[in-house]
Amino acid sequence: MFRPCIDLHNGKVKQIVGSTLDGAKATENFVSDKPPAHFASLYRDAGLHGGHVIMLGSGNDELALEALRAFPHGMQVGGGITPDNAQMFLDAGASHVIVTSYVFVDGKLDDERLAKLTAKVPRQHLVLDLSCRRRPDQPQAGFYVVMDRWQRFTDLRVDKPTLARLAEFCDEFLVHGVDVEGKRQGIMDDLVVQLGEQSPIKVTYAGGVRSLEDMDRVVALGKGKVDVSVGSALDIFGGDLKWADIVAWCGAAGQAAAKRPRVGTGES
Repeated sequence: MFRPCIDLHNGKVKQIVGSTLDGAKATENFVSDKPPAHFASLYRDAGLHGGHVIMLGSGNDELALEALRAFPHGMQVGGGITPDNAQMFLDAGASHVIVTSYVFVDGKLDDERLAKLTAKVPRQHLVLDLSCRRRPDQPQAGFYVVMDRWQRFTDLRVDKPTLARLAEFCDEFLVHGVDVEGKRQGIMDDLVVQLGEQSPIKVTYAGGVRSLEDMDRVVALGKGKVDVSVGSALDIFGGDLKWADIVAWCGAAGQAAAKRPRVGTGES
């Protein structure tokens, strides 16, 4: 399944190179002159639910709310979400809120904060963002969640125990392969394989997608359990991958998914 996106930075819809995001500064691939509601309406009209609106920094709340109102219950929202503001976004039409940094303190997962969040946000409306990178000093140690605009490593490793534990609190995971995000240089195969093998719940992967072949690759490597998001490669965001081709791919992928046996049912 394809998950569309709307990234908001400094009051504009943008596509950036994720690893360069530092406060108000970032390397930009594309800056749109269209409002976020334009893109939300595009996704709504194509019947593509489950995408995400990400607020990259402060000052983007009203723009995010505008997008949610254009596609009620069709998109998720993340970026600065806390127990205090989550309900506002859900009331405005978000299907889910996406949370990362709030549940970490000093780079460690904080159980008290996680409990406070889940007391306010029902599991079926919560997505935990486990966007991750390899540590430069320990590249063989696997992927670790990054926070604070993907600039700071946490001590939380993305592995089977972590995914199993956190799946008890949320409906989905969102995972950006941060080191390839926005670079259109291909997906992180090993990360997609790991997510497909180890996550007990649905995952959306983002990062590096440049073609329909890359999208097919996510589906295959993720064993049908990993959805895919595309940003900078799309022609609506200045790339070469045509939106019409994406919509057609979604139709074909949906038909293929309907023919696959349902896990645990024996149906075909």
